[in-house]
Amino acid sequence: MSATPERPDDRDPLVVAAEAAVMRSLVDPDHALHAARTVLSSARRAGDPEAEAVAHRAIALAARELGDLRSAEHHLREAIATPGAPPERVAQARLSLVTVRTELGHPIQALRVAALAWAHLSPLDRAKLDTQRAVALARLGRHQEAIASCDRALRALVTAPGTIDDRRFLAGGLLNRGLVHSYRGDWDAAMRDLTACLEISQHSGLRHLARLSAANLPFLAVRRGDIAGAFKLYREAEDTLFGFPERLATMRADFAGALLAAHLPGEARAMLSLAVPDLEASGAHVALAEARLKLAQVELLTGDPRRALEVAEQAAGELAAQDRTSWLPLAREVVLRARLALEPVTPALVADLVECADELEDCLAHLAGAAALRLVAAEAALAVDDHPTASAQLALLTEHAEREEPFPPIGTRLIPPDSESAREAQIPVPVRQHALALEASLQEDATGAFRAVRVGLSEVSEQVETFDDPSLRAHAARAGERLAGFGLGLAVRGGSAGEVFEFAERWRAVAAPSHACSPVDPERVRAELGFGALVEFVADEDALLAVLVSGDRVSLRRVGDVGQVKEAIVRLRYALRRQCSGTPHPRCDVESVEVAAREVEGLLLRPLLAELGDGPLVVVPVDALHTLPWGALPCLRERPVNVVASAAGWVRARELARVRHSGPPAVVAAAGPALAHAHAEVRNVLACHPDGREAPGRTGPVLEALAAADVLHLAAHGVFHARSPLVSGITLEDGSLMAYDLLDIPRSPGLVVLSACNSGMSRTPVEGAPLGLPGTFLAKGSACVVAGLVPVRDEGARALMSMFHELLVAGQPPDAALASAAAKTGETGFVCFGAGDHPLY
Repeated sequence: MSATPERPDDRDPLVVAAEAAVMRSLVDPDHALHAARTVLSSARRAGDPEAEAVAHRAIALAARELGDLRSAEHHLREAIATPGAPPERVAQARLSLVTVRTELGHPIQALRVAALAWAHLSPLDRAKLDTQRAVALARLGRHQEAIASCDRALRALVTAPGTIDDRRFLAGGLLNRGLVHSYRGDWDAAMRDLTACLEISQHSGLRHLARLSAANLPFLAVRRGDIAGAFKLYREAEDTLFGFPERLATMRADFAGALLAAHLPGEARAMLSLAVPDLEASGAHVALAEARLKLAQVELLTGDPRRALEVAEQAAGELAAQDRTSWLPLAREVVLRARLALEPVTPALVADLVECADELEDCLAHLAGAAALRLVAAEAALAVDDHPTASAQLALLTEHAEREEPFPPIGTRLIPPDSESAREAQIPVPVRQHALALEASLQEDATGAFRAVRVGLSEVSEQVETFDDPSLRAHAARAGERLAGFGLGLAVRGGSAGEVFEFAERWRAVAAPSHACSPVDPERVRAELGFGALVEFVADEDALLAVLVSGDRVSLRRVGDVGQVKEAIVRLRYALRRQCSGTPHPRCDVESVEVAAREVEGLLLRPLLAELGDGPLVVVPVDALHTLPWGALPCLRERPVNVVASAAGWVRARELARVRHSGPPAVVAAAGPALAHAHAEVRNVLACHPDGREAPGRTGPVLEALAAADVLHLAAHGVFHARSPLVSGITLEDGSLMAYDLLDIPRSPGLVVLSACNSGMSRTPVEGAPLGLPGTFLAKGSACVVAGLVPVRDEGARALMSMFHELLVAGQPPDAALASAAAKTGETGFVCFGAGDHPLY
């Protein structure tokens, strides 16, 4: 005989009200919090343990939605401990506690809580529990189990009655499975699940889950190669998550991880600097430990090993406290790499590197990282003359080289079922070829070493060519950065100017792939130069070298010490800033600039002066030379100077300049806010160009001008972020035009003039090429960008720009016009990037 169904009017009204608060917590947590507290008070007075337990759970769920993890845990434990509460209500509280304990940094404890809940849950609630277990499993690196848990849950939830709670767990299960797919590199599956989650959430009014889905889209966009789209999605998600600091911080940390994987550590650091404090404040310990690990990796990549060591040790302690053993080798790797940068190499450190590589190799997801660390261990072993250890590590990387496996496609998972196959397949080709080159070099086989480097870089280039998206091309290209650097070191030691030029260009092509193009040889460069000269600078440890290409020769010269040159450039920039600031001693300031400029010139160009001639100069900088205002050097005043990412990039820029349409150029100028001389400067510029027009100083009109103009002049403040160039920008009336906004523009004007302080500042973590705003315009098709490298007085900038445009209209090319205007006005802080030797009129 079956039990008589309970009629709705027979139910305990306090329990009904508490359950309503549970449901309400998903769509209106503030209202649910108030209602649940009212029910809790009434339940206590009435001695109703079931209503009390459900009310505690409702308060916890609302607190969780509002980002208060500690309060959520407190009320769930109160629900579990409520005397006389029915077992199924206690189990439901434990179900909700699983995710909270995971996010507070205790995923193993969360799985134990789930096990305690299982016996007293209905089949549908068990499916809901599986969606929560998946989060804990994923945090522990048990991704296959997490996917299976989500699959099991979704099969049951898709046929559930369809209450708001059912839809919440259905959408949540899709969200969790999508995130696990993304951890495993299955971007298409991840996007399908997150899109389905977003649709269900929006249709059901589950704003919180919709926010979470949207928050993960920037991460996925980066991993799929759409950097520009990712930043747009990030700004949308930032607006959506405003007022939810813990969720916003988690989104930023995840986005940072994707940026880090896309070789954008500076941009990742900008995100993490915002995320980590908020994660600390909210007590989201699991996300915090991961964010701290990412921050440690970023600090190492951006040149601060001491800070990287400190943060990595803190992350390791947090991960260990959370029993997340699969993550510990990643933290230990950062610690060891930081120590390698800070300490002399010792046999003990070599042993630690080998041990860590072995630990990484135990996890299929970390095989590529293990191979890269094994190569580092081999190089460290050679530094202490431990050739047996070095040979053993190199042998592990090269034993399957004769099979010539193709380079793994970027963004795909290659994890064959057996670990030995996985171990072979996930040794990246650049790492394998680097190991082969190092083995050949140890045997004094320079030819074999160069051959190994060239083969590896050719395979990288072939992989790059398969991608249309520039972001994916960059991701693929940068895999060969260390290999290209090793080849450059071999060439420098060999002393051949031609080989140093070849490998300097190869290195630049992978260090700054957005500027990469078909390689050129010195003969092609000479044909383009005419009576000018090109100097390509190369940093070889502490030495600065220069390859000089001129009409009759290619020569290699040692020009100075890297450290001395850096310090001299800092002094020159300081003197120029002081001169701009209008201090009480202008004569002293002029003299200080002259002294500092002559010091830089002596260190940098004096060894080359006899061969430079007096014609136009093309400069390919490295390291701190990217920040040098070249026109300030006495021997370069009035001489046209073009600063470029590479010799090949300069040749391409000249080709772009030559194919411009005939006739007068279409000139557009725009003024930004809070710049006293901006509108007057724009009027002066347009007075020089008969058909020029002014565009409103807002992002939309300026982006439209980029698509139509041949010359764009922006008189606005520039903000340059040295450690995160893509978040550099120009301040306009309705916000900033960011460098990342320019990544997906269809074209860029032939000449862009950025009349703003520091807008031309350029630095990359690998010092490979000018980035920031000038580099972005050049990568998008501009032939020439004129931009400031140091602060310039408002009146001085206005005078220089007026004269610059007058000379352009008179028929001078941009590089000569800038040199002449700078000499006449004394404003030497602007630089001509790209190829500015083609007249516009």
